[in-house]
Amino acid sequence: MSQNFIITGTDTDIGKTVFAAMLVQALGANYWKPLQSGIEGGVDTKTVQDLTGLSDERFLPEKHIFTESLSPHRAAEIDGVQVDVDSMEVPDSERPLIIEGAGGLMVPVTRENLQVNLFKKWEVPVILCACTGLGTLNHTLLSLEALWSRKIKIHGIAFIGEENDDNIRTIADFSKEKVLGRLPRLETLNADSLKTAFEDNFKLEDF
Repeated sequence: MSQNFIITGTDTDIGKTVFAAMLVQALGANYWKPLQSGIEGGVDTKTVQDLTGLSDERFLPEKHIFTESLSPHRAAEIDGVQVDVDSMEVPDSERPLIIEGAGGLMVPVTRENLQVNLFKKWEVPVILCACTGLGTLNHTLLSLEALWSRKIKIHGIAFIGEENDDNIRTIADFSKEKVLGRLPRLETLNADSLKTAFEDNFKLEDF
């Protein structure tokens, strides 16, 4: 049965917003981006809505939107905003909820708190988005270590990028975590291409 998921990545700009949009559409879910750093070019919530063509009620409002494309802790300081981690709770949703994190797991939310600690507090299963190319072995295994050490439930790993069977196999062998599939880089990004990408590369029953 579909449930809530946190979507995080091994690095920034890895493609987790596109993956989140695909999953929102495939699961009939709602979308929430708690912390948005950077408004130039639009916010991720608008990007996901544009990609999926879904109505406004499927998108929950951000907790904070910061002007600069920086780590949330620094972006908040520049905007003069105090982030209260204790008050940040997962909102109620009548549908499964896809929660997209900001950057990677170890990104500071404040000077005292890392984003991974927020995920631990929420107790929502995590899907880790990892690239397929050079560097992914180290980045992905380190990210998994951060989740394992905090006993955060990992739903699986979603790879993004060109085909690289050995990198995917190596991570699967070392981690023993479920590989959900691989989202290739899409020449065209819209609701139809996301639907096709999910059907060709993922299984609904895995979610």
